[in-house]
Amino acid sequence: MQWLIDLLMTGGGVAHTVVLYSLVIALGVALGSKVKIAGISLGVTWILFVGILAGDLLMRGGVRENLDVLNFVQDFGLILFVFSIGLQVGPSFFTSLKQGGLKANGVAAGIVALNITVMLVLYYACRNFIPAADNLPMMVGTLCGAVTNTPGLGAANAALDQINAVNPKIFAEGIPVIANGYACAYPLGVVGIILSIVLIRVFFKVNFKAEEEHFNKKNGNNAAVKPHLMTIKVFNPAINGKSILQVRGFIGRDFVCSRLLHDGHITVPNKDTLLTVDDKLYIVCAHDDAEAIIAFIGPETEVDWEIQDMVMASRKLTVTKSGINGRTLGSLHPSSLYGVNVTRIYRSGIELFASPSVILQVGDIITTVGPEDAVDRFANKIGDSKQALDKPNLLTLFVGILVGIIFGMIPISIPGMSVPVKLGLAGGPLIIAIILGRFGYKLRLVAYTTNSASLMIRDIGLVLFLASVGIKAGGNFVDTVINGGMHYVWMGFLITIVPLLVMGIFARVKWKMNYFLLSGILSGATTDPPALAFSTAQANNGIPSVGYSTVYPLSMFLRIITAQVLILFFCG
Repeated sequence: MQWLIDLLMTGGGVAHTVVLYSLVIALGVALGSKVKIAGISLGVTWILFVGILAGDLLMRGGVRENLDVLNFVQDFGLILFVFSIGLQVGPSFFTSLKQGGLKANGVAAGIVALNITVMLVLYYACRNFIPAADNLPMMVGTLCGAVTNTPGLGAANAALDQINAVNPKIFAEGIPVIANGYACAYPLGVVGIILSIVLIRVFFKVNFKAEEEHFNKKNGNNAAVKPHLMTIKVFNPAINGKSILQVRGFIGRDFVCSRLLHDGHITVPNKDTLLTVDDKLYIVCAHDDAEAIIAFIGPETEVDWEIQDMVMASRKLTVTKSGINGRTLGSLHPSSLYGVNVTRIYRSGIELFASPSVILQVGDIITTVGPEDAVDRFANKIGDSKQALDKPNLLTLFVGILVGIIFGMIPISIPGMSVPVKLGLAGGPLIIAIILGRFGYKLRLVAYTTNSASLMIRDIGLVLFLASVGIKAGGNFVDTVINGGMHYVWMGFLITIVPLLVMGIFARVKWKMNYFLLSGILSGATTDPPALAFSTAQANNGIPSVGYSTVYPLSMFLRIITAQVLILFFCG
């Protein structure tokens, strides 16, 4: 068995390093799926704790790991992780900042600001009589653990490396292992987020049924782009003999007529089709436009569209050709060139009205109506090849990472800071990924990635990063706990719960914010999936997910950027 002992206990070799990472990640993932504390799972964060244990055992066995290899794996994992997050949130990042999400994102930004404020207050208030608090990098690590934000930890680590590269004298005794502060604060951070959600419910004596009814009543008519399907009868004599295009212009509303019943025959009309009084039309329009269209054309009626003398097909087609990426629906002329009508578009789980001005992206699913052969011709135009989507878009991935790293290395001089600010290996790729996710089609870069592929890239990056941080931190984690580490636990808990309660109560009192929505916002502001799972389970509906997804992009961005700025500003 000597060969096995040599493999496990001889540091620096490729085989040893791969075996070490595999053991740490496998055991951490297994614990994350099996172990729950009070019904709460720490998920892949177990990898960090297993890595700390492995690092401690290796140190006690006299094994020296190759730090250059550990640092490379850690940084590369971080880049993959934040880049995949950027691509994921990119399409919704800018829309989440618009009017509908201003209050929600205001609450999230307030939580981020208060987290930092509480951390700094604890630092300055306790530094003179609690030695553990007199270490700002460790307090930043505690902040990241308190809000359960791993990318922020990676960004702070990168900032410390940046400072050390410019002026090694600042950390002459070694770069602080802030992952230890993160590890101390993380468990109670998860508990604190869920506890704050429960306390707000108790404090305001929330009635779940009333909250759900209130949300549905308030948001039920928010349907500027939600498709509405109806059958109407042409009644207005003023449009007799007028084309569908002319009628659109008269009303000033956009709609799609997917089928027309005239003299007992059903056809697929186009914009030049002339309407006659008593014609019956199958209309798809934005929900908000339905009343205006009915008032101008005629009343709703009923028609059995399945009974037809002409074979018609209604199919969902998927945009898979890269050449279609970034083009408007109208530029394809589906009605005039192909004899089909596009009525609805599904993107990222959201159903949109198929306006001619909608910009198509690879991965969009469009509902198309028309004769079978015409639908087939249009399908060939846009691709409709599921196999094409299974291929990873490696060009976008690595071009984005390349540009992101270059962007992250640009020094930005700020008065009062001795070290220029850089977005670094976390901030640079994150921002470029967000931009590519939203505007990549303008550069003919396909940002679409299947959900499974996106999760694979993200999770591989995350587990590599956590394992690296844990193994590196393991050598002195026990010393950290003995020498004041328990202080990071209670300080982290205060950093977690105080801002959540303050902003939660403010949002509830000032803006009368729906409790279910607020619980999702609190979970999203801390980018904490276990808290979202708890909120969704107690609500028994999907409202918390709406709040979570609204604030998650901005919250993740702020967590990563502020972690770096804190290190660079106070330690540089």
